[in-house]
Order: sequence, then C-alpha cells, then structure tokens
Amino acid sequence: MNKAIHAVAISGSLRRASTNSGLLRCAKENLPEGMTLEILDISELPFYNADKDKENRTPAVANVLSRIETADALVLACPEYNYSIAPALKNAIDWASREPDNRILNGKPVAIMGSGGGMGTSRAQYHLRQVCVFVNLLPLNKPEIFANAFTGGFDAEGNVIDPKYKESIAKQMVALRDWAARLSS
Repeated sequence: MNKAIHAVAISGSLRRASTNSGLLRCAKENLPEGMTLEILDISELPFYNADKDKENRTPAVANVLSRIETADALVLACPEYNYSIAPALKNAIDWASREPDNRILNGKPVAIMGSGGGMGTSRAQYHLRQVCVFVNLLPLNKPEIFANAFTGGFDAEGNVIDPKYKESIAKQMVALRDWAARLSS
C-alpha cells in the first residue's frame, strides 16, 4: 500500500457517554497500519435548510465539510432513533450532499457501525444504506458492526470493553482500509 488511507468518522449521537462515539474511539485505537482516523464533532451543525444554505455556513459547517471532502473514507456510527437514523447524522450527510455535483460524498467508501438495543441499530443502519445509495457513498458490506449497548460491552463512559466488539471493529477497519485502497486504484 503506497498511500495511507485517511478516514473521517462521525457519530450520530451527541451524548457525552455515547456508545456510538465509543465505537469510533475504539476504531481509532485499533487501526491497521497504513490508516488514520479523525473523529469529527458535529454538535454545532445547524439543521440544514435550503432557504438559508449560504447564511448558515457557520465555521462548524465549513470545518465539517472540509474534513469530509479531504477524507479518503468515512466511518459512520449510526444510533437508532425510532427505528431509523438519528437526526444529527442525517443532518451531517444532508449538508455534505448539497455541495455542487455532490462532490464531497460522491464515490467515497464508507464503513457503518452502530450501538443500541437488542438489534444493535440494524434498522437504522439499513436506512442509512439507502441514503448511501442516493448520495453515492460506497458502503463496505462486511464485516457489519451491530453492538448491543446494554449487555456489558461498554463502560459507563461509553467506551468499548468487550473483546469481541474490539476484534470486530479492528477487522472492519482493515476491510475499510483495503476497500478504500481498492477503489482509489
């Protein structure tokens, strides 16, 4: 591998002790050689409104869009709210998709993971995959990460403590690195 793959990660949960943010921290701690990961803070993004697009270009919006644009790949931690995608994550995608010709997201590889109830955000992740189709993100199919947040796999701060989750996340990061390298060649 010639070039290091730089990925940008977004958690759809804004909670301080979010297990979805914990998944991203675990990913960053378990990266393969030839890969870096930057976790973005999307808590300051205003809700996207096409009528106010230009006037809502706050420094937070500009920073998030710039970071996504320069990334080789994305990692999205997808909480499940009411059987679907959390609004904070969808909002970040909406902002990025509104750039001319969808230049920020178009053709970018993405890994998806999530932590929640008994099904580990599976419904939300499948909705997110539908969004990925429309904005032409290229999801990694395997391995999938569906973590149950309520069975002892996380500590009180939302950090991953389950060795099986850590192993699965490390495997997903290897697969994302390889997927991104393959798509860029």
